Amino acid sequence: MWCWVPGEGSARSEPRVVNAEAAVLSAKAGVLNAETKVLNTDTRTLPQRLFFSVLCIPCPAPRAIADRTFTVRFQVKAVNSGGAVVSLSLEARDDLDANEQARSQGYAVLDVRRAGGLSLAGMLGSSTFRTGNFPLVLFTQEMLALLRSGISLVEALETLAEKETRSATVTILAGVLERLREGQSFSNALQTFPGVFPDLYIATVRASERSGTLPEALGRYVAYQTQLDSVKKHLVSASIYPAILVAVGSVVALFLLGYVVPRFSHIYQDIGGDLPWLTRMLMAWGAFVEPRSGLLLGLFAGSVAVLIFWARRPSSRRWISRQITRIPAIGERVRVYQLTRFYRTVGMLLAGGTPVTQALTMVSGLLSQGLRPRLEGAVRMIKEGQPISVALDAQGLTTPVSLRMLRVGERTGMMGDMMERSAAFHEETLERWVERFTRTFEPLLMAAIGIVIGGIVLLMYFPIFELAGNIQ
Repeated sequence: MWCWVPGEGSARSEPRVVNAEAAVLSAKAGVLNAETKVLNTDTRTLPQRLFFSVLCIPCPAPRAIADRTFTVRFQVKAVNSGGAVVSLSLEARDDLDANEQARSQGYAVLDVRRAGGLSLAGMLGSSTFRTGNFPLVLFTQEMLALLRSGISLVEALETLAEKETRSATVTILAGVLERLREGQSFSNALQTFPGVFPDLYIATVRASERSGTLPEALGRYVAYQTQLDSVKKHLVSASIYPAILVAVGSVVALFLLGYVVPRFSHIYQDIGGDLPWLTRMLMAWGAFVEPRSGLLLGLFAGSVAVLIFWARRPSSRRWISRQITRIPAIGERVRVYQLTRFYRTVGMLLAGGTPVTQALTMVSGLLSQGLRPRLEGAVRMIKEGQPISVALDAQGLTTPVSLRMLRVGERTGMMGDMMERSAAFHEETLERWVERFTRTFEPLLMAAIGIVIGGIVLLMYFPIFELAGNIQ
């Protein structure tokens, strides 16, 4: 190791020479200390070592790489000291480094995402910090178990942070603990991470803080989320088999039309003779596809990509939802499903002590765009003094069963319990309807796919059957 310090000639006084030599020695010592630190903290993975060895270049430690050349730009969403949400653009080695930089500047980090574009750090395994990956239900269940065993809130969070192996989750728990030690309430500490803890969760915790029933509130949230997940899983599992049937049938039909039919068109052109009209149309399709197979394949792949991109847009999803709700047999069931989630969520909030107007406003996101204005009208009517059952019924947010249960809840003062019972009743009704629908729809779908594929095969082989009959 050596260091060159530029000079201005030999005509220098002795003190300046001594100072220059001291600077050189200090620089050498700093370099040696830095190299020793890098070697002691070399945590390169095997892919990173192989990457540099294949390129036949020296393989410095990853921290040295990041510090000197390969930094990545991160977009950081954070809360400043004034409570405003701001967006920062930082150059950092990885997501954790960006998080540390933002916190060192006095920001409370909400989300860290790598800016678009490829980078060497990404190829070497840098993982972007995403708050949406936080296991909220598992965290709540573990927190509930610890609190019921008599452990304090801070100790429970410390225990969960110590056992956690994911860096993003540890960062979130450390942020919550830091705010609790500053004297903030648990709900305010959670509120600094809106991308992790939804408003419904924060409102449940805040209501329990007033009554001192945090374990009970967490238990209600776990039961609520478990029930919603159960209904969703039931709907998803009921749609898996039909989706597989459609996918397999589509692949087989495309294979026949794109590969097999063009081959048969050559055979029939050589044989000649009169062919049935449908067979001639099928052979004409084969003759059209064969010389343009590459172009048609590219157009098909591009169309699928455009369709997927369009379907992932929020506006497209809303349009699809509106079209589905217009189907007479399915639209009413979709509306009942939305009202079921609405009743269960409002019931949980009311049972936790949240005011009714605040609870109704918070759960508006569970309803479709068409039902949200109706909910706003119901909230206005309730603020004007109308009963809950009258306001919701006037806006079309009830069913005959739920309306009667709401009236019972108003008379007995158990509105939250009645809403949860109404949700349970409609969930059972939906599950029975989905089961009957799938039992009827699956055989019909199999028959339709069989008719399409069988028709294509029959049209291809029909002339061969006629030729065999003539030979006999």
